[in-house]
Amino acid sequence: MILEGMNDHWNTSLQGATRQKLDAFAKLRGRSVRPGQFWDVVIITAADDRQRAAYELQVAEKLQRKELPLGLPYHVFADPPGPKIGNGGSTLYSLQQIQNKYGDKVRGFRVILIHAGGYSQRLPSASALGKIFTALPLGEPLYQMLELKLAMYIDFPSRMQPGVLVTCADDIELYSVKGGGAVAFDRAGFTALAHPSTLSTGTAHGVFVLEPAEGTEPGDLEYRSCRRFLHKPSVQEMHSSGAVCSRAAGGTGTGGQWAGRPEFVYTDSTYYMDPDTAGRLLGLLAEIGPLGCEIDAYGDFLQALGSGATSAYTKNTTNVTKEERNLVEVRGKIFDLLEGTPLNVILLNNSKFYHIGTTQEYLFHLTGDPNLRAELGLLSDAFSVCPADASKNPAVCIIHSVLHPACTVGLGSVIEYSRLGPNVTVGGNTVISSCWIEGDFNVPSDAFIHSLSLSVNRATLFVTIAFAVGDNLKQSVPSVSDIGQLQFYGRSLLECLGLWGLSVQDLQFSGDTSCLSLWTAKLFPLCCDLKSSFKLSLNMITSLQGRSSFTFPEDVKLFSLQEALQCKDLEEMLKFRKELHRDISEEKLKQS
Repeated sequence: MILEGMNDHWNTSLQGATRQKLDAFAKLRGRSVRPGQFWDVVIITAADDRQRAAYELQVAEKLQRKELPLGLPYHVFADPPGPKIGNGGSTLYSLQQIQNKYGDKVRGFRVILIHAGGYSQRLPSASALGKIFTALPLGEPLYQMLELKLAMYIDFPSRMQPGVLVTCADDIELYSVKGGGAVAFDRAGFTALAHPSTLSTGTAHGVFVLEPAEGTEPGDLEYRSCRRFLHKPSVQEMHSSGAVCSRAAGGTGTGGQWAGRPEFVYTDSTYYMDPDTAGRLLGLLAEIGPLGCEIDAYGDFLQALGSGATSAYTKNTTNVTKEERNLVEVRGKIFDLLEGTPLNVILLNNSKFYHIGTTQEYLFHLTGDPNLRAELGLLSDAFSVCPADASKNPAVCIIHSVLHPACTVGLGSVIEYSRLGPNVTVGGNTVISSCWIEGDFNVPSDAFIHSLSLSVNRATLFVTIAFAVGDNLKQSVPSVSDIGQLQFYGRSLLECLGLWGLSVQDLQFSGDTSCLSLWTAKLFPLCCDLKSSFKLSLNMITSLQGRSSFTFPEDVKLFSLQEALQCKDLEEMLKFRKELHRDISEEKLKQS
């Protein structure tokens, strides 16, 4: 998602402010930070212990390679076993963990809490290693989302009172303030960042209903009080609640940005809570005991705040993945605890909010969006060896990969952590992730192909997941008789089975058999090496386009993406990346 209607001056100022933050972070990478210079504690949340171990290993490698600031603790906290508790539940458990570890000293800490749990079903290339470790075509050493998050908030710790800053792993906030102004988190209660957005954008985010301004002239940065917070409201609700703002086109503040589009709302991204508020939430967890329902760190916390807040939202379960029996009761307790707590809002009128949580967003922002490319300085060739035409084409993105000069990559495609040999042609709008492609292959357009290393019965094996970019891995049906409703690469899954010589009886699903999806369908063959794994899965999807016939090898074992993640071999995947790093470094040394 991007804000539209920027003028050239605004874009230039945003680019300059972003470059300053990246430069400031680059000076801290691999160096011990002084007190007050950076965060006292960095926390990353994980969905379970398996994901926690994967995150901890990657953070440790980053610290060893001196890709992060040193001299402070980086913690990964996993959600407890049991029902899904949401990022609100993760927030509460993280507060508990840090309190247990540091005691009362935590009240003097400046903490950043990054929600990175979940299995990224909308961007499966981030499922195994985590969306907080999604690679970006930026920086030397190469940035992942973790580094970018820390870089974009580089100014916050020195202007923040002790407390906790809560953010998510799959979005990017860019902003600029004229005259060197800075964001300060120094007020009691909650303080949230707010970005001017279209009303259609507001329907998928949190929207602030502001208290009336005190007559001050709007600028790049405004501090306001919030009367009420709306969670994914309708356009009608935004209008009726007073959330919709308007300024004359060409005026000050957001006027130039919103010329020709005078109506807008302020949407959420990141927020801060002071130590007293964090302590009260921690006390609530002690009162409730183990959570048995999904709590949202935005919808359930922020809707309780402001002078106009009511408890009506506690009974609204429209946006809940699965309604547990005690959800309304827990929400009621949160409302009672937080009612009357101030919600301060920092209006970043020269700002942009990008979400990179889906395959389509990932492709667009890395290959099709000139604004983000200019603002962040994104590259077409980021620490890679690739054909000259690809390295200079803004509509192609190659990250940490080795491509033979004779291979071809279509427009709008991203290649990351992969090897491509000669005679390989990749179609447009395609993602190739962690693959080894050797041979005469034509990869179709609009494909998502991702290889994983697995440890199965103590043997290292491989599976390659292949979908269409637009396939919905989260859509589910209740029984095998309904699988015709699932779409795989533009066809009914039932039709695909027929083309592959399989019957409905042959199809198996992992996990909950009352919730069947492409995520749990055992479709992908297990192989002894990366190259064979890619070849088999590619043949699966090309056969659906009538390019070739395909039948599964006899006695082959089929895995689902869900099942593959349960036995992923993280060390083997990182080993493949290290080998790529070695070869790229050697080639660049030859060229220097």
